[in-house]
Amino acid sequence: MPRQQNKWCTQAVGTSPEILMDFAASLTGVIERTTVLLLAGKQVRVIEDDEAITTQQAADLLNVSRPHLVKLLDRGDIPPLPKVGRHRRVARASVLKYKRTRDAQRESALKELAALSQHHGLGY
Repeated sequence: MPRQQNKWCTQAVGTSPEILMDFAASLTGVIERTTVLLLAGKQVRVIEDDEAITTQQAADLLNVSRPHLVKLLDRGDIPPLPKVGRHRRVARASVLKYKRTRDAQRESALKELAALSQHHGLGY
């Protein structure tokens, strides 16, 4: 008996049944990882990646002050979303992307500093 495709999903996503099947297969990995974490007693939270958050929430994610975050927005380091009234909003995905980039740069700088310390015999 052939497998029936969900017409609503195909129309909602606007893709072919083959792409939907690939998407479903990729979700299997997410479900497996979630199951492992839950069985290990960990908490799992699902968040919308393009969720709009406030500048304070973004600052909290980056562990910086809100005024510093506003400077990052003004410099263009993190792209802002359109204002809601007079209030700024930021896409959570943009903040997390900035955080990953910043953390990678920090890691690289620390490795370079450690290598210099080793080279000059500073004991670190």
